[in-house]
Amino acid sequence: MSPKRPVVGLLGGGQLGRMLCESGAPIDAQIAVLDAENCPAKQVNNNRHHVTGSFKDAAKIRELAANCDVLTVEIEHIETEVLEEIDANGVQVCNADGTTSIKKVAIHPSWKTLRLVQNKYEQKEYLRRQGIPIAEQMAIESGDAMLASMEEASEKFGFPWMLKARKDSYDGRGNFKVSGSADLHRAVKEFGHFSCYAEKWVTSELELAVMVIRTEDDGGRMKRVVPYPVVETVHEDNICSKVFMPPRNVPETVCKQAQKVATSVVEKLWGRGVFAVEMFLTAEGDIIFNECAPRPHNSGHASIESVPYMSQFKAQLTAILDEPLPEVLEPHVASSIMINILGGANPDSHLPLVEKAKSMYGNRTAVYVHLYGKESKPSRKIGHITLTGFGSISELEEFAQPLLEATDAIRQERLQASSKALRPQAAAAATGGSSKSKAAKSNPLVLVTMGSDSDLPVLKAAFDILNQFGVPWEVDITSAHRTPSKMAQVATDAADRGIKVIIAAAGGAAHLPGMLAAYTPLPVIGVPVKATHLDGLDSLLSIVQMPRGVPTATVAINNSTNAALLAIRFLGAFIPDLLEKMKRYQSEMERQVKDKATTLRDIDVDAYLEKMGKK
Repeated sequence: MSPKRPVVGLLGGGQLGRMLCESGAPIDAQIAVLDAENCPAKQVNNNRHHVTGSFKDAAKIRELAANCDVLTVEIEHIETEVLEEIDANGVQVCNADGTTSIKKVAIHPSWKTLRLVQNKYEQKEYLRRQGIPIAEQMAIESGDAMLASMEEASEKFGFPWMLKARKDSYDGRGNFKVSGSADLHRAVKEFGHFSCYAEKWVTSELELAVMVIRTEDDGGRMKRVVPYPVVETVHEDNICSKVFMPPRNVPETVCKQAQKVATSVVEKLWGRGVFAVEMFLTAEGDIIFNECAPRPHNSGHASIESVPYMSQFKAQLTAILDEPLPEVLEPHVASSIMINILGGANPDSHLPLVEKAKSMYGNRTAVYVHLYGKESKPSRKIGHITLTGFGSISELEEFAQPLLEATDAIRQERLQASSKALRPQAAAAATGGSSKSKAAKSNPLVLVTMGSDSDLPVLKAAFDILNQFGVPWEVDITSAHRTPSKMAQVATDAADRGIKVIIAAAGGAAHLPGMLAAYTPLPVIGVPVKATHLDGLDSLLSIVQMPRGVPTATVAINNSTNAALLAIRFLGAFIPDLLEKMKRYQSEMERQVKDKATTLRDIDVDAYLEKMGKK
């Protein structure tokens, strides 16, 4: 009988997950994905272990873990509390004979690494204490003290300096360049609800990145770190647009130093897998650490073709399954260029670029097109093109000119459209327009709105629940304080547009749900968001303590899952199909609890606690 193949559980099913599944197929790796039903990873991987739902939903994460032997991530913004719980106590599974047991599930990279890198300030402070070179930084106070704290940073660093959000920043979002005193008040206005830090401006010649494989034994002791070749990354509009290997006009000694810094960073972290380390090369030739991503990364995509025997995606699977790795990672080509395919002003703007790439052939070069199965939207990463060559990087760059020019043309078109069309559209939205889910471009029943886009990650679980039940919805940003006229108009118009329930998320003073409820006859469900101060208790009390006559339903802090489920219960009162779906949902929860109760009666309290690892 053949040995049982381990099942790898993947939290997130975007393009990184898609390429991980593509890499795993030749080696018959079983990869179970937790994400939306038709996410890019599931499009290329039919697997009975898949779970449909949000990778931010703790219950869904446990469900995936019960199907798997090891969990890994496509994105680091995961609720680490549930991962820590699974790591410590295992997860309950139902056996074929009807009994239940506790199953140990490995988590790589470790939840400790994920928790650390989620806070960029703490990540850098930790690595600074470990001897890693970082840019000088300081904490920025929040609330009323923020302006004075930023003035202190200005005195300490001089202008310009960078104001950065500690969490949830990605592709340049969450960064603000403070060029002078005039920027301070604007920074308070735009970043006042974030937990922030100040970073001394680094004048960099270019940006470098190194992918590093890390392995450790079952006891958590590091065994090896193996770096990939250094690459140069080019960012435009805060998004990585191109990656060059080797870096252009960079001495080999500098590349060796960058590899040394990158491996030192990864040695200080926890867990198995691949880690992307991004760095600045200063004018003085110094390497400064910028940030680390504990997963496959945009800067490593070219490894699919340049290091085909061990691409970053194959390395992720090889490392977390603790299988043999090569001693060194040498590319099979002399040079490579990766070009991101970013959505243009129109859905088909990228097609000429793709067709041009498909038509290009050379004696010493090769061109590879990767599309991710994603709808094209402006600036969205919908694919990439890799060029490889046996000549120098300058020769390959010359060969790539038609593609680089086409990419720049898409960007210019996108920028022009942004200034001419997107701003009027935003103004129109301020009078009551809103963005809609792909599945709900007509007749939405639920309006999901928030006071700030920083609340969007909290609402992701609500969107997933609504999609799971097949409820059409739309999403909007309506601030009770910054856009009060728009907020009133949105609430007043909602019922006439066919909206039946409003879900509103807000943090801090959290006036949005209550003010919406004052303007609309529809039920409003408030989601208190955990903000910088008071752990969300201020938001909870603000929403739940509404005066008589203005009822506003309120769920627990950050619990948008319950908000969506409550909205579906409202709808189920007059939509029989949703009522039946909710009955089935409740029956499944009841079955799970009864299974646990049966197990507890069968094996007594002490044995049950021992199985849970809580004895």
